[in-house]
Amino acid sequence: MTSVKSSSSRLFNTGFVGLMVAQFFGAMNDNILKVVLTFMVIDGAWSGDLGSGGQGIVGICFTVPFMILSGFAGQVADRHSKRTVTLWVKAVEIPIAALAGIGFYYQNLWITMIALTLLTCQSSFFGPAKYGMIPELVRTKHLSRANGAINMLTNVAVILGTIIAGKTSELYAPSDTAAALPWLPGVILVVTAIIGLAASFMISPLPVGDRNLKYKLNPFTTYIETIREMSKSRLLMVMLAWGYFYLLAGLALFIVPEYTLVLDINHTEASVLMGVLGVAIGLGCAVAGFISGDSIKPQLTTIGAAGLVVFFFLLAAVPPWMPDTRPLLRVALSNVSFFILCAGFFAGFYIIPLQALLQQLSPDDERGQFLGTANAVSFAFMTVAGVMYAVIRPSFGLEPQNIFYVCSGLMLAGAAFFLWKLRGTGILVGSRAATSPDSPTET
Repeated sequence: MTSVKSSSSRLFNTGFVGLMVAQFFGAMNDNILKVVLTFMVIDGAWSGDLGSGGQGIVGICFTVPFMILSGFAGQVADRHSKRTVTLWVKAVEIPIAALAGIGFYYQNLWITMIALTLLTCQSSFFGPAKYGMIPELVRTKHLSRANGAINMLTNVAVILGTIIAGKTSELYAPSDTAAALPWLPGVILVVTAIIGLAASFMISPLPVGDRNLKYKLNPFTTYIETIREMSKSRLLMVMLAWGYFYLLAGLALFIVPEYTLVLDINHTEASVLMGVLGVAIGLGCAVAGFISGDSIKPQLTTIGAAGLVVFFFLLAAVPPWMPDTRPLLRVALSNVSFFILCAGFFAGFYIIPLQALLQQLSPDDERGQFLGTANAVSFAFMTVAGVMYAVIRPSFGLEPQNIFYVCSGLMLAGAAFFLWKLRGTGILVGSRAATSPDSPTET
């Protein structure tokens, strides 16, 4: 097996910075389109066109392509230079953004839905190339910090995209239709896509992959074969532990918007809680990367799991409270906001070591397929979260925050299971065998 070694000893080298910027604008564009479309379906230009709960259909358009295409996308990343793949997908993003702009301009829901699906397909090809090139752009000893930095920036992009989408929605479909700006969403999406493509050219040239790789058009064949390979080592449990997080994250993201009912607040105030969650996860990722230093510290995952158990429990057990002050400030100073902040922070501790281990332990010539499979598994867990939420939500009536009891219990059970399955391997206790910066992946 031929290993790849980064040519730069610096973490924030030009190539990695280029990847971070390209990822930032890609994540922001995905979120702008999804959120504006969701607002329009709920109570905007296309209100009622998809029926009650139509935003769920928007969610399906956003997740299903990842599940179907990630396996094939991993093969593409393994066969070609990951920089080349990134340039391809970022170039394709521009006409897709333009198509979305046409849908918005002519108020055609179906064109816009098709554009969202295509943008998600494009993102599914970027994922394996993006995460697969990190070990090629930075040294193994920097993996934790690199993942912490890129995850923090991604969360900032999601928050910024949500803010831009909210304002764009108001200008696109205001109460005074004469003042509407139908061209605005398209211009924002296209400009953002162009900046992302420009940043991609900063990525350092990377080696071509396995030109002899034969494509398997059935993605599930790739998933099955990759999972079989993973099952021969501790990597399968690492992937499942990483994917399991997205089950809990999916449930939490369904609960938080329902604080409009719990705290009797409006949508703008509820968005403060979403912002707190995004900032907290990004901060936790950054701190976990900083603490890891020149190695991977899997024991941080155990600490993160413990923190999630505690703060999910407190979100359900402690009665929600807000001070009597200005609207947005009272939400930010509520005990709910504090518990969400802490839960998000520990979430960063949970995912960063697992993500770094997936990159380090995946074979160089199959890293794209391994990470593509892991990506598909994470979206499968998110899909399960959506179905699960729909099933259990009616049982909680006017207290949806009590679903955090379920999240806490699932985190406790999951952590216990993965600790037991990985006992003796050093994965979750930080043995040198699992975390050494002198690992063969850097030879």
